[in-house]
Amino acid sequence: MKKVFALMMLAISLLMSSAYAAEENTNKEEKQMHQEFTTVFARGAKNDAYAKYFVGQSYLNMLSLEQVVIGNVTFEPGCRNNWHIHHADKGGGQILLVTGGRGYYQEWGKEARELLPGDVVNIPAGVKHWHGAAPNSWFAHLAIEVPGENTRNEWCEPVAEKEYNALK
Repeated sequence: MKKVFALMMLAISLLMSSAYAAEENTNKEEKQMHQEFTTVFARGAKNDAYAKYFVGQSYLNMLSLEQVVIGNVTFEPGCRNNWHIHHADKGGGQILLVTGGRGYYQEWGKEARELLPGDVVNIPAGVKHWHGAAPNSWFAHLAIEVPGENTRNEWCEPVAEKEYNALK
């Protein structure tokens, strides 16, 4: 009887330590997901002006409004912008320079492309696309607006949850 009790206590102890280790790993992942995220450029304020075109929280720090418009855009984990198109009669488009974290870029009708620091994305005018953070990572990029004639943005529908959640 004592052996059975001792084995039961050992089993309970092993189960509890296993559960504690799993909880500790989950807590580490949550902390990493919500930790302060820094890159070379300051994160900026909450991107309230464009919030209706984003799923999740983004931040915007306008670095240049002269000659070439450049914004540092930071995305919390899971944040992404809606599908959108940069229109122009001549020139135009956008260039993304990834400065931190992990994210995605996708053009309409194509597979999503993983983005990591140092990646560059050239987006011609007229191409429907979206970009944003991976589900479990902060993400930051410089968004450079390519000068052009009669440039304007068209904001479209959000990225489908099912498609976004299929990304890893």
